[in-house]
Amino acid sequence: MWQHVMDYLRLVFSSYGWGRILVELLLIGFVVYSVIRFLQGTGGEKLFRGIVFLLLGYVGIRFLTRQLELDRIKLLFDYFLLGVLVVAAIAFQPELRRGLMQLGGTTFGRSGIPEMERVIEQVVDAAATLSRTQIGGLVAFEREVGLSDLMASGVWLNARVSSELLNTIFWPGSPLHDMGVVIRGTRLAAAGVQFPLAEHGEYDRLLGSRHRAAIGLSKETDAVVVVVSEETGNISLAVGGKLTRFLTLEQLKQQLIEHVMPTVVLGGKVMAQVQASAKPAELTAQKSAKQKAEQEESGSE
Repeated sequence: MWQHVMDYLRLVFSSYGWGRILVELLLIGFVVYSVIRFLQGTGGEKLFRGIVFLLLGYVGIRFLTRQLELDRIKLLFDYFLLGVLVVAAIAFQPELRRGLMQLGGTTFGRSGIPEMERVIEQVVDAAATLSRTQIGGLVAFEREVGLSDLMASGVWLNARVSSELLNTIFWPGSPLHDMGVVIRGTRLAAAGVQFPLAEHGEYDRLLGSRHRAAIGLSKETDAVVVVVSEETGNISLAVGGKLTRFLTLEQLKQQLIEHVMPTVVLGGKVMAQVQASAKPAELTAQKSAKQKAEQEESGSE
């Protein structure tokens, strides 16, 4: 039997060529991997794996029926693949619908903008809650310089960013609340990460360990780090080794958009739109100041 298998494989390879077979196997593997990634965490993940095992069994039985000339079994299995496809279409209806909606809603070149804006809003919402309840928080946005070495000391999450998740992580008593969180792209990559501390001599001695960690990380890398003080509830942002303190929520959002969005969005026109939308309060303040100056001028006349 094994001799038949080897003869069959030699015949296949000699007919198609190694290069063509390798390309086909790589394409099939890429499709299967993409589908598994898409279904990861859903109810269809195990079902898909079961169907893959069925298809592998189908290929094996099909080969045996051809080699051993089992005509009746071969006749039954001619309709097996069609049945599997029908069952898969019914079983994966929610996943197929979700995938088609995502595909139809994708705008090339701007697909990362709405999701990154959502991430920033979630971080700002979490900062608002932490500030109001005076719970310390430390969130770093990874940019060009990778933070994988630091994340090795923490807990890998790879979760969707939400204010609820961030508040849960930093809640007192949580095993991860004393360390930092790293956001990579639009995913919450890791929690419980130890950031490098800035030296006391270089900065205000009144700064706590969270602020020193934010400054130290932003100084050694290009990360953008949000800090919420546990003692006062004040919100700060560390960029390039410099700490901007006493930020309002609107200021925090504006600065995060300004510093984080350019690393996600490429293209001059889109970049200009993002940067222009990053300072609505500043433009409003300038307009109000101009109107006030005009009114004072007209009053003095």
